[in-house]
Amino acid sequence: MLKIAVLGAGHLGKIHIRCIQMANELYNLVGFYDPDDHHAQQAIAQFGVHRFDSVEALLAAADVVDIVTPTSTHFALAAQAIRAGKHIFIEKPLTRTLTEAEDLMALARQHRIKAQVGHVERFNPALLALEDMPLEPMFIEAHRLAAFNPRGTDVSVVLDLMIHDLDIVLSMVKSEVQHIHASGVAVVSETPDIANARLEFTNGCVANLTASRISLKQMRKVRLFQRDAYISLDFLDKQAQIVRLYDKNAPNVPADANLMELDTNAGSKLIHLYAPEIEPVNAIKMELETFGRSILQNTVPKVPIEDGYNALKVAQNIIEDIERRMTILQ
Repeated sequence: MLKIAVLGAGHLGKIHIRCIQMANELYNLVGFYDPDDHHAQQAIAQFGVHRFDSVEALLAAADVVDIVTPTSTHFALAAQAIRAGKHIFIEKPLTRTLTEAEDLMALARQHRIKAQVGHVERFNPALLALEDMPLEPMFIEAHRLAAFNPRGTDVSVVLDLMIHDLDIVLSMVKSEVQHIHASGVAVVSETPDIANARLEFTNGCVANLTASRISLKQMRKVRLFQRDAYISLDFLDKQAQIVRLYDKNAPNVPADANLMELDTNAGSKLIHLYAPEIEPVNAIKMELETFGRSILQNTVPKVPIEDGYNALKVAQNIIEDIERRMTILQ
């Protein structure tokens, strides 16, 4: 069993504490550290968990450190934990800057520790339902819309919300990003609250992503188009829908009633509509459990630190393009 401690007992930190207590076959939660007395007292009252009086004391007691603190603190805390030989789970975005992320990756390799980044949508049931399906998307459209919440506005909407979809897209498209075109507007905060980015990959795939934190309704949808299929994922309602096209006499046509014939210039085709069965999961608990198993079994984490870096790199390029366009318009 792994001894784990949590850095940060804010809103998300409390959720992590609860999920770790639920994952008691893998983890022994030894405590948490948060300098904020209000957050700390809430965590103690709610979960009966020990509060350390310093980061150093926490590190001395743990094998694994779960970092759920503001992004501005990620690098310093993660570097301190790595130098102490502790495996780290670190919430997204990985760090504030690419330089910090590069230094953190180098430290993790040097000290031979496991590091996983909290891109929790990788564990969304809608996406997990596609694990056995070959994905070769050539066009991707993503919309992530949320109502305004002051929590998280210390960073751009690109790092707050869009980075979820960037990570998903980069995990699906096995190709390099060639061009980025982006625009955004700061409406109620100092950084963009709504942004759109178009990513063009070397293999010809195009991804169009929109993120907003000033919407009247919530939406978290990704649509994938590939040569033989259209796939719709709803991360909010945890649903997936797959529409596939088959030759009429193909041997792999599904033998069920969800078929419709379609006449095309290439001959008669069959359209198959399929809604895979969605297994409900606690995504945060699952990502933490997956990380624990990667430590115990000495395997690569599901979302390694390199994936966190890649998502951050594209996000920073998007932010730079938005800032360049805003400067031109001034």
